Amino acid sequence: MLKNTETQFIRYKDAVIEDTFAEMFPMWACRVLITADSEKWALTAAQTATGFATSIIMSSAEAGVEGILSEEKTPDGRLGVLIQMYSRSRFELKSEMIKRLGQCVMTCPTTAVFDALPKAKRRLKVGRSLRLFGDGFQKRDLLYGRRVWRIPVMEGEFIVEETFGVVKAVAGGNLLILAENKQSGLKAAEEAVKAIKEAADKVILPFPAGICRAGSKAGSLKYKLKASTNHPYCPTLKSVVDNTRLPSNVNCVYEIVIDGLTVDAVKKAMSVGIRAAADVSGVVMISAGNYGGKLGPYKAFLRKLLELT
Repeated sequence: MLKNTETQFIRYKDAVIEDTFAEMFPMWACRVLITADSEKWALTAAQTATGFATSIIMSSAEAGVEGILSEEKTPDGRLGVLIQMYSRSRFELKSEMIKRLGQCVMTCPTTAVFDALPKAKRRLKVGRSLRLFGDGFQKRDLLYGRRVWRIPVMEGEFIVEETFGVVKAVAGGNLLILAENKQSGLKAAEEAVKAIKEAADKVILPFPAGICRAGSKAGSLKYKLKASTNHPYCPTLKSVVDNTRLPSNVNCVYEIVIDGLTVDAVKKAMSVGIRAAADVSGVVMISAGNYGGKLGPYKAFLRKLLELT
């Protein structure tokens, strides 16, 4: 049951939800399926390929593991892992895909790579570029109803689909979990991540295990930086800065960032995350980051997210 307590806040369970919104922006995204002989190697390839991709502030892409697919749902009948990658442009995304799939997946034992956006109109010839590693010994083929390249490697063959679909997707969905202490804050963040992984699809959480402890603001007060620490949400600065956003009983803040293939997918993930975090004792408030509507065209209002089922 929702209950308005103040103009700017909503009471939900034992926590307070700030009546604000998360501001999101468009990015180009791909969805890639990695299969392997075992879950161990499929996950190893997926996690390696999505490394150093937490935020485009400093990373060349944003990327993460979406989930695991059973053998019945993959082209070659082996267990698979879905990953997503995000970049500012299709050109940058293609470059990231070639580097990450070539260096991190082709090199990983037993893997194959397939497109997981078959209906996308925009296509990138990633497999066609990777084929050159075969040094003229590669072969174009039709497997599982898909056009692929068979690239000879020391283990045997690396199978990669010729083209991959890309779509204009959504980045920057976020939740801020304000807690009494680090223990309750981290538990709430972990529960939110777990719930999102179980209930939401078509999204990734690009930060380490889905959680960010060092959220940023645009620009810097002192240095020539694109981003710097989000000082209004730093507990140690509550008595130092005039614009702190933290109540006196908040001593820890964690952020969960969500990228997704659609706005609705991101909103669903945020809704699930809010509910899970609010169940944890010690959570004081749940909020979201925005730039007053200047960052991007998509908005997810927390009040409306609580109404989603």
